[in-house]
Amino acid sequence: MGKLTANQIKNLVDAGTYEDGEGLRLLVKPSGRKTWVLRFQLNGKRREMGLGSYPQLDLKKARAAAYENKVQILNGIDPLAKRQAEQAAQREAERRELAHLITFEKLATDYRDAHGSSWSEKWRKGWLRKLELYVFPTVGKLSADQIETKHLIKALQPIWSTKTRTADEVRGQIEHILDAARARGLRTGENPARWRGHLENLLSRHEKKKARKRLHHPALNWQDLPKLMEALRKDTSHVSVAAQLLILTGARSHMVRFARWDEFDLESGRWSLSDERMKTRQAFAIPLAPEVVSLLKNLPKIGRESPYVFPGSGRSGVMHANSIRNLLHGLGYKSITRHGFRSTFRDWAGEQTSFPREICELSLAHDERGETESAYSRSDFFEKRRELMKVWAQYATSKGGSDSEIIQNDAGTR
Repeated sequence: MGKLTANQIKNLVDAGTYEDGEGLRLLVKPSGRKTWVLRFQLNGKRREMGLGSYPQLDLKKARAAAYENKVQILNGIDPLAKRQAEQAAQREAERRELAHLITFEKLATDYRDAHGSSWSEKWRKGWLRKLELYVFPTVGKLSADQIETKHLIKALQPIWSTKTRTADEVRGQIEHILDAARARGLRTGENPARWRGHLENLLSRHEKKKARKRLHHPALNWQDLPKLMEALRKDTSHVSVAAQLLILTGARSHMVRFARWDEFDLESGRWSLSDERMKTRQAFAIPLAPEVVSLLKNLPKIGRESPYVFPGSGRSGVMHANSIRNLLHGLGYKSITRHGFRSTFRDWAGEQTSFPREICELSLAHDERGETESAYSRSDFFEKRRELMKVWAQYATSKGGSDSEIIQNDAGTR
């Protein structure tokens, strides 16, 4: 070292690389910015490391820094790798310090605020209320990286056999919150709330799947559906379109009410719902029959500032929860429920088609495959469900009689 002088460096304006010797060099960029770099070779590999910017690091300090690093190199130490390790350790220490300042309660409210824009006000309150009752007393004041499996077992066991559905929903909520914390760098390692391969080994599967009495919703006979659909098609209102979408996709009422335009890919005929939008808390895609695509393409977008397909003026931002029910009552269908159309579809599929049971159930987002079977068969059978929903839409929009029989016969040959 010694080829450069302080005055020379001060007056350099031309972009380029200026050698001082023994690997120390000054880089002058077109912008005029000057930085020091040390080039060295260790274990047969040539490397470069930045030392700092000029004039914060003048010639004297740059030579001293280069000398200190070359001493490490002579001792077989890679100064660049060492510095990177120190920086990583510093970032980890800062992450841990920040993580300890954010409690699980805060993470839960952050998650609700980030994902709850499409939830109803009732669901938002209920979602947080379950955590307040069953989780916060145990882990609410802990940070994400402090929460361990033992904490979750303590929170879940008291309700696991007595409030099975609530317990499973709570476990799913915890899993989502901790996954989000990990994405934010507030936690590392495995998620202690994960069911498969973890909590399933610690909590009774029998209790989780404890049988409960099923509620049967009054449903329209499938033979009478084309007549209702014909009446709905004569009504061009948004509520009527929502009712038709509900029927033709087998969706739940809240899925339709809070449907967003960005969830639909009308070119490929796909309606993609995130896990937060699903009752099962697992993302799900619904195939759209040509009749449904046409229905949505012809739907005028009202309230252009709203992201919702069926916007409303209430606090939720979507059409009223009873809009479809009121429409059905106005058409004389007072004895059926919106949820009952899922039963109408399922009865039709079971009686009039030869599609396998798992395809019919998956079309309603019911995955009745066991844990082992699901682990090996991860497909959601989207294309097969597309075939089924296409036939369903053809039947539902037919005029009954001979057209209905043709569609049923076609379905029966599959």
